[in-house]
Parts: sequence; structure tokens; C-alpha cells
Amino acid sequence: MNRNVEFYRVLQSHFQTELIEAGCDEAGRGCYAGPVFAAAVILPVDFHHPLLNDSKQLSATQRESLRPVIESAAIAWAVAQVDNHEIDRINILKASYKAMHLSIDRLTTSPQLLLIDGNRFIPYRQTPHRCIVKGDGIYASIAAASILAKTYRDAFMQELHLEFPQYKWDCNKGYGTADHRTAIEKHGLCKYHRHSFNIIKNPPHLLLP
Repeated sequence: MNRNVEFYRVLQSHFQTELIEAGCDEAGRGCYAGPVFAAAVILPVDFHHPLLNDSKQLSATQRESLRPVIESAAIAWAVAQVDNHEIDRINILKASYKAMHLSIDRLTTSPQLLLIDGNRFIPYRQTPHRCIVKGDGIYASIAAASILAKTYRDAFMQELHLEFPQYKWDCNKGYGTADHRTAIEKHGLCKYHRHSFNIIKNPPHLLLP
């Protein structure tokens, strides 16, 4: 075997073929700051791309290269977000479900079955769903949704970085990295942080809008 050859895992193109199915996933659930994003994607049953995989297994360059491919090939796709204020109000789990529901709302083709990454979901209207743990590494439509949610959220955090560069969101995208925590300890929380996460106790001061 040639060990220099790079192999990619081939995802399953569909869960079933009788119903129109949409894959759904979110990005940013564990972040300290910014919105949670979700995407819903309906792919043709014969869609295949050798790079397609769980967004966490791909580089930023690979995700960005796949985004226009997915958008062009999809029967329908949509992305939605729920901001940090709503996250603080209803909690991050419910906000993640709400973002998924909003993305499904925006699909131009109505799905008849939802494939949800994870083990829990709040039912969407009367549409049946199937929760699949690590589904973004199993089914193409969920992987595609994970890539759209991640790339759109990363781009959004890049914009927020211009307003608050001290938190280095262009690099950490709002996750609780060491540099992000250090910046919070020095500068306090800003209007985009999720205050309900109790990130630090007694911050030195609060950056006002």
C-alpha cells in the first residue's frame, strides 16, 4: 500500500430515499461569545464529494472550499442564528434548537424527514426527525450543514473581531481559549459575551455597548 496516498471517509449519501430529508447541525454551542448558528441542507441523493466530512475534521481552507460547492449542489439550504442575548434568556440548548428551527423555516423546499446531529431535539412542527450521534461524520447532509453553520459563524465572528479586537475572535472564534480568557480577565465582558455562562466571577469591569 502506498502510505503517501490520502484516503477520505465516504459518507452515506442518505438515510432513506422515500422522503425528502434535510440534515441539520449547529456551530458555536460551547463558545463564550457570539451567536449560535445552525444550518439545514437538502442534498441530491447522489451527491458526493471526496472532502465532505464533519466540519471539525476539516481545515478552515477545506471548509471554505466546500461551502460554495454545497450551496451550488444543494436542492435547498439555509443558515440561521440566535444571538447571545437570546442564549442568555432561554439557555444555549434551547437556543441551538431554535436556530435549527429557523434554518428549517428558511428552506425553499420543505423536508419530510430531519436528520439531526446529536442525541436530542425539540420536534419541528409535524416533521419527523431522527437524532444521530456524530451524524456529521456519517451522513452527507448533516456534514454539509455542519460546514455551512461553521463557515457562516466564523465569518460573523471575524466581523465582531473588528469591533472588539482585544478578544482575538478572528483566531478563537469566541471559544474559551487561553488568550480569550486572559483578555476577559483584563478587559471584562462585552455586549457579545454570553453572561449566563458565568465565564468569570467578579469581572474587573464591563465594556458597555
